[in-house]
Amino acid sequence: MKKTIFTLISFVAISLYACGGGEEKKEETTAIGQEEQTSGSTESSAAGSAAPSGPAMPGEKLIAKSDCIGCHNKTQKVIGPSYQDVAAKYEANDKNINDLAGKIIKGGKGVWGEIPMTPHPTVSQDDAKEMVKYILSLKK
Repeated sequence: MKKTIFTLISFVAISLYACGGGEEKKEETTAIGQEEQTSGSTESSAAGSAAPSGPAMPGEKLIAKSDCIGCHNKTQKVIGPSYQDVAAKYEANDKNINDLAGKIIKGGKGVWGEIPMTPHPTVSQDDAKEMVKYILSLKK
């Protein structure tokens, strides 16, 4: 019973955090996005070409506009896995791209632990696929 209550409270807290908004969140997103770009350019020059350089991929732009950074980071686990951990786990093929896009839209639980991923029903299937393609491009 206590585990169920804890899980429910955790889910509500994550949902509120992910859905919170306003100017304050926009400033935070910008600051984090800039930090990731800086560290990402250092990483790709130090580690070779882990991700495409040059213009941002469409999926990267979509992620930057979304609430994904509330739970995920390019290189480090936050609440959910890092994008690089996801890329390491899944091969970039049509089946995985479709399955992972579905998880972005419908949410999920269990693959990476007990904390559920918040569903994003307003994200289109095409946009979710672009996000997944970018994430899977980060394979080391």
